[in-house]
Amino acid sequence: MKPLGVLPLYKPKGMTSHDCVMKARRWFKTKQVGHTGTLDPDVTGVLPLCIGRATKVANMISGLEKKYSATVTIGTATTTEDASGEIVQEEKVDKTLNHDQVDSALVAFQGTITQVPPYYSAVKVKGKRLYEYAREGLEVERPEREVTIFTCERTSELSFADNGTASFDIDIHCSKGTYVRTVAVDIGAKLGYPAHMSALVRTAAGPFTTSDCISYDKMEELQRAEEAYTHLFTIQEALPDIAHVEVDQGTAQKIMHGAVLERFAGLESSPVLFLYKGQPLALYMEDVKRMNALKPQAMLALELPS
Repeated sequence: MKPLGVLPLYKPKGMTSHDCVMKARRWFKTKQVGHTGTLDPDVTGVLPLCIGRATKVANMISGLEKKYSATVTIGTATTTEDASGEIVQEEKVDKTLNHDQVDSALVAFQGTITQVPPYYSAVKVKGKRLYEYAREGLEVERPEREVTIFTCERTSELSFADNGTASFDIDIHCSKGTYVRTVAVDIGAKLGYPAHMSALVRTAAGPFTTSDCISYDKMEELQRAEEAYTHLFTIQEALPDIAHVEVDQGTAQKIMHGAVLERFAGLESSPVLFLYKGQPLALYMEDVKRMNALKPQAMLALELPS
């Protein structure tokens, strides 16, 4: 049996997303494994891994909204905008800073905002990733991007440390591509201080939350690939907000041959996940060259389910 589905893994600290992909290839005995959004080694939390032909929809899953819990530390800025970097700026925080000032600053980060990605990030400029320029000590113009922050709320008391810094926790619900460490830096600037993100946990990615996740250690304990299969979620569960359409055998056979389909009566949305006997066959998108037609975007089955 070939695996097909999505594994919501709780990524431990110290591992890269690619490390998790390599491990999952061994757990499921397949090379077809892909992650759905990079988490830095110091970050823990929800990392959905696409297994088997589910890798065909990895980009769609990675484009879903995310949720994070982060710690913002003001008073120090770092090269990487998080706790892994070297301190490059310090300013003692005035202890008159209060919760109302912090909460007022956070309001400015709700809605569509413009971000400049960190130098230590995987964003490409002229064919090279920004972190490559940073490691070479080269400066390059970083492209601005628009992201959406649906909510940004303080979840802890403001805590003052003996070293002159202050910290507080926030929960963020945001769109794909949001750099939470950059949000932390910008919050500090709004308050008039250098700042960085000192801790981060991804608490949700698309429909998956921490409660859906299996730990890395638990996956390592499994003895057979068949045991790993029981922890997979279906593609339907990974993409709950798109149309799921069950088709008859004749239509299923057309889909398996990559046919362009006329839009179904009453089916207004796109993309569409077509199923046969409850099993995903293919993801179809609107055909921009033909009115009221859908064309295959990703084939998810190699043969019709029996």
